[in-house]
Order: sequence, then structure tokens, then C-alpha cells
Amino acid sequence: MSLVRVHNFTISLDGFGTGEGLSLDAPFGHAGERLHEWMFATRWWRERTGESGGNGGVDDAFARQFMPGIGAEIMGAGKFGYPGWHENPDWKGWWGPNPPFHTPTFIATRHTRPSIEMEGGTTFHFLNASPAEVLAAARKAAGDQDIRIGGGVRLLRDFLSARLIDHAHIVVSPILLNRGQRLWDGLEGLEQHYATESISSPSGVTHLTLTLRDQTA
Repeated sequence: MSLVRVHNFTISLDGFGTGEGLSLDAPFGHAGERLHEWMFATRWWRERTGESGGNGGVDDAFARQFMPGIGAEIMGAGKFGYPGWHENPDWKGWWGPNPPFHTPTFIATRHTRPSIEMEGGTTFHFLNASPAEVLAAARKAAGDQDIRIGGGVRLLRDFLSARLIDHAHIVVSPILLNRGQRLWDGLEGLEQHYATESISSPSGVTHLTLTLRDQTA
């Protein structure tokens, strides 16, 4: 069966995956781009944005696992758009006419609308359904390939709580946000269900990998 994966999801030292005050002009609120500076500095990111240079090493190696083998994406309403996006019928996400997913992409939201076909193979589908039901739709679309959980915080927390994620790559950035949406809230005892490993990078971030334990043992 295909795997459900998370890649490059970054939180602060105090556990926040996004800041406070999200808006059209501030997709990550007061956090700005600070959470993802480690990724912007990698060779992988520079290649994707048409730039030269960038860092290799452990950060680059982890970042490159984002794309291979993915057949569908799942994201929450808060990642697809700013608060109130559902009231704008012309809103098609943050990413322009050719979003970077290039797969069927499922938006878990109470505010459904007809599917939107974009350039490059991305089609946005809007579902008002449980995590398990959204995952079932994504599995059908992905075929034999894996499904990526793209965030945001609440969606990732719901999928971890339901143990619907097989592998999660969480990056801890050495910044403090103090407010926003915290990933680990309500996930006490998660280590009973997920084996965790960590690798520290010279950039200052720590790469955590969570792997679902055998639930039949």
C-alpha cells in the first residue's frame, strides 16, 4: 500500500508551525519566512527557483525527499489560503497558475467549491470530510504512489492523532515564536505510536523523523 508522508514541515523551538496574525499579506503571520530560512539556503531550493549556489549537506539531502514518489497531496484550508479565502471566488491558492504540486491536491475544508484544474498537472479538490475519508480519496487518485500531507498545523496534528501518517519529517528551527499554532498540542504520548530519530545540522536546525510503529505487534 502507498505511504502517507510529511516532508520539510518546520516548527520553532517552542513548537509553533506558523505565527499569529495570518493574512493575505502574511501567510505565516508574525513568523514571516524565518521558519523556512534553512530550506531557502539549500541547493535543492535554489535549483527549483532557477538560482545557482546553495548549501549541500544534510539539509539539502532531507529537502530533496519532498518530491519523489508522490502521487497526491493533502492540505488544510489554512494552507490553501488566507483567512476568508472562501469568500473570494477567484482565489486559486498562493502559488500562481502553475502550483508546485503537479498532482491531484485535496483541500480539507468546510467551504467546498468545484474542483480547479491548474497548469502542470495540479487539480485542487475541495472536500468536507474526515481525515480518513480525505485520505481514501487521495489514495484512489495516487494509485501506487505515495500521498504527501502538506499542512498546515491543524491538519497535520489531526492526521498524527489518527495515526494516518507513516513517515513524518519535522524540522525544528532555532527560533522562538511564542504564539501562533503549536503542532504538539493534544499529542501527548505520540512516542508510543511513532519511533523518532533526530539529526542535527550545522545550520542550526534539527531534523526529526517520525515512523509509525507496527500497529499489529
